[in-house]
Amino acid sequence: MVSFSSSLLRNSITIMFRANEQNIRKVFTRRAFMLACGKVALIGTLGAKLYNLQVVEGERYELLSLNNQFISEIILPVRGRIFDRHGVALADNQDIFQVAIVRERTKDVCATLSALSSIIEIKEWDIKRVLEDVKRSHAFTPVIVRKNLTRQEIDRVAVNAPYLPGICINVNYLRRYPFSDIVVHIIGYVAAVSEEEQLTGDPVLRLPNFRIGKSGLEKMHELEIRGKAGWRKVEVNALGKVIRKLPGDESKAGCDINLTLDINLQRFAAERLVRGNAKLLLINDPRAQRALTQAAPAILDYYTDQQTVLVNSNGRLVEAESGAVVVIDVRNGALLVMASLPGYDPNQFNKGLSSKEWGKILNNPRGPLNNKALSGQYPPGSTFKMLVMLAALESGKAKMDTKFYCPGYLSLGNTRFHCWLHYGHGWIDMEESIAQSCDVYYYDLAHRIGIDCIANIAKRFGLGKVTGLDLPGECAGLIPTREWKLATTGVPWQIGDTLVAGIGQGFDTVTPLQLALMTARLVNGGKAVVPHIKISSSSNQPAEDMGINKNHLDAVCMAMYQAVNSPRGIARKIRGDKNDIKIAGKTGTAQVRRISINERSAGHYNENNKPWRYRDHSLFVGFVPLNTPRYAISVVVEHGTAGLYAAAPIGADILREVMRVDFRHDRFNVV
Repeated sequence: MVSFSSSLLRNSITIMFRANEQNIRKVFTRRAFMLACGKVALIGTLGAKLYNLQVVEGERYELLSLNNQFISEIILPVRGRIFDRHGVALADNQDIFQVAIVRERTKDVCATLSALSSIIEIKEWDIKRVLEDVKRSHAFTPVIVRKNLTRQEIDRVAVNAPYLPGICINVNYLRRYPFSDIVVHIIGYVAAVSEEEQLTGDPVLRLPNFRIGKSGLEKMHELEIRGKAGWRKVEVNALGKVIRKLPGDESKAGCDINLTLDINLQRFAAERLVRGNAKLLLINDPRAQRALTQAAPAILDYYTDQQTVLVNSNGRLVEAESGAVVVIDVRNGALLVMASLPGYDPNQFNKGLSSKEWGKILNNPRGPLNNKALSGQYPPGSTFKMLVMLAALESGKAKMDTKFYCPGYLSLGNTRFHCWLHYGHGWIDMEESIAQSCDVYYYDLAHRIGIDCIANIAKRFGLGKVTGLDLPGECAGLIPTREWKLATTGVPWQIGDTLVAGIGQGFDTVTPLQLALMTARLVNGGKAVVPHIKISSSSNQPAEDMGINKNHLDAVCMAMYQAVNSPRGIARKIRGDKNDIKIAGKTGTAQVRRISINERSAGHYNENNKPWRYRDHSLFVGFVPLNTPRYAISVVVEHGTAGLYAAAPIGADILREVMRVDFRHDRFNVV
């Protein structure tokens, strides 16, 4: 009985365990299936994602991977240089040396800087700046320690390189203008790229410290002078450290530009214009010291930090003259001189101008930023009389023996138009009218031929329109006509307008460049030469004949010769002695303020007693030599008073220097 019960219990337990085992197997199988399905889904999703990354979008991610590994680096081109006609550099590139430190290449930055400061001068604030920059920069980034090292300093650093871990030398270049202010209005300058200029899309313009032309030839020929940038691929790591540089396209240097300008004559002309009729004295000269003790505070400020001063014939300190000089080769229009003063130093724009320095330039009443030769507009005064004379001869309304009587004025209604010679010239013919610069003669002559005839001949000789010179910023001046006045002022043309136009006053304005061009066309046989300053193949093109009667042109040239060389010539003071080169020319005095009746009757209109800005402009045009004219000149001295006192002596000295150089070396065949 006991045995049977035990057996039954055992069987029951066995049956129970088997039932549980079956239940467990069912649960495990279900869970395993669910887990397997989850794994399959996960692997499927992962596979789909991998397929999408590697197949569908593989090309895009491959490109992104390459961009992360390689970057494009721009190789800057070397800027082209600018030379005068003899190959003297007017704008070139100067190597500048910088010393930098790389933190990852030295164990102790402070120790390296200390060692470096014992070799070259490093200011304490520079060391502090470098230590701060090093902390902010990547370990592999060079940090500039000092710029503009001399070659001697570079040599010392190079010799001690084994003892200066982490120190490296970088070479860059800086635009350099050796003649600074005397050619700045022609050459221009370079400066940093503005935000507007960056919008052109050229990636070169976005590079730090890149410079482009801002004025003059530097701006006008920017693309030509700049050259073409190159590029190469650079491999970098995730932090941007350069691993290696791969070959690419090399940069192409900018083109050099050769000018017709003669820098020695340009310098001579600039120095002569600045000096005027004053003497240039060293600051320690006793005459200079006496003048300084008597000078007003304003003039003393002008000479602050100067080593020389200008003293006039009365022993008084005076400022440098301002104005322009243009010398042109009458055969082909090549400009040998185009000086505008005062100027400014373009090298300052490379280094950066302080607000004080910029304000000093900007607020200078004599306008150093203005190219007076090209954009200064002045009444031509009596230099215009040759065109009125030529217009009369060409029209047939007057001849060389035509005479008018000059009592010192001409009456028109209730108005008197005065001659510069108060008691008059008496009866005078055409050649004498130029030689003695009789105003009344040209009032009468202008009245006879009319404004239309005058305006027509003036425009044929280059006035009232831009000359087309290969420089930016040229002004056209103004030669008035009946139509112009009516459209501009709403008032019809009057006879009085014609009279004052006949002596180069009233509405007439010209630039010094136009005056030089006018003179060149008058004396070269009536050839319509076009002024240029850049040497090119087109410069050799023959000039068109203007169709002017040669006898009339010869008469004008002889009248200009008499103005300098006859006993009663208006400019006889510049004649020189018998051994000097003979000069032909014509002076001009351009009023900037009308003389009132009270001033004229009282005689209180001495130009030297007026404030500078109210004085007349002084002008002179001339040419050399007489028989075969080759060079013409125009000189404008701003507020220099009468032409025969200021501009004429300057023009004569410059023309004699031009011929002296020409006789010594026939060097001016470059066009």
